[in-house]
Amino acid sequence: MSRSLALVVFPHFELLDLSGPLSAFTAATLHGSPYSVNVVSTRGGSVASSSGVAIDTSKPSLRRRYDTVMVVGGLTAHRLDAGSDTVALVRKLSRGARRVTSVCTGAFLLASAGLLEGRKATTHWRYAGVFQSRFPKVRVDVDRIFVKDASVWTSAGVTAGIDLALALIEADYGSPLAQQIARDLVVHHRRFGGQSQFSNLLELQPASERMQRALSFAREHLREPLPVERLAAAACLSPRHFGRLFLSETGETPARAVERLRVEIARPGVEDSREPLESIARKVGFGDVERMRRSFVRLFGQTPQTLRRLARGKSGRAIEPAPRG
Repeated sequence: MSRSLALVVFPHFELLDLSGPLSAFTAATLHGSPYSVNVVSTRGGSVASSSGVAIDTSKPSLRRRYDTVMVVGGLTAHRLDAGSDTVALVRKLSRGARRVTSVCTGAFLLASAGLLEGRKATTHWRYAGVFQSRFPKVRVDVDRIFVKDASVWTSAGVTAGIDLALALIEADYGSPLAQQIARDLVVHHRRFGGQSQFSNLLELQPASERMQRALSFAREHLREPLPVERLAAAACLSPRHFGRLFLSETGETPARAVERLRVEIARPGVEDSREPLESIARKVGFGDVERMRRSFVRLFGQTPQTLRRLARGKSGRAIEPAPRG
């Protein structure tokens, strides 16, 4: 059975907010798990993105019920108020939909339509302060790639729309298909909703290709032991030379960098699932829960058990990692 999907755009929308999720849903259809995708706007016809590329859209029939409504973001999204035609369209389409979602600043349109009041949501980190000020009854969690609150899903900026689409596909058709599509799109590591918008892997920013290759190898083999010798071999350097270069380029020792990456991958499972901590520790390569506990205390100042407790009842900001060094 094909699942109907309405992607809502407006003048000056962000092209990647549309094309990223659209590519994922198209791939699912090609794999035999079909989506009937409709790109819609208030009047139909050609709608120009912020990059100047125009997209053909249709004017949706308000009698039709879509399974999923997804609202993209864009440069003007935060300026569209509750009285705009686009917000009115979102409000009408949402009434019969099984779920409603947004990418990036598309969350402003959902909130303006009254769909996020009292809910937890996220948006692009750059606009989070403006969003919270304008919609104080929405619980904004900026430290998330995407957030699911009942039937409403919101995602962070731009490429996070791909992560959101993969999560929706997984919910509809299962994890194996979502993983296959991630590989098709050359998304090396599908990010989960609880992962921070700011990746430790990006924060390190090594200058040389060899150090980048070593970090990518570490991310791909986190479940396995990662002594400096393995990372050095991935960079085609001697362990001693590799250690010096890595510290020079990233400000971290290889061991501390691997620890940070493991904590980054473990945190969503700790906070957002009921999976036993022992199982999470094994999956990310800590080996045992005590090693994971020490790392969480060192980097977050809290044990995994405490973070899980706080996550289940929190309404405030997430705890930030400790500074590097």
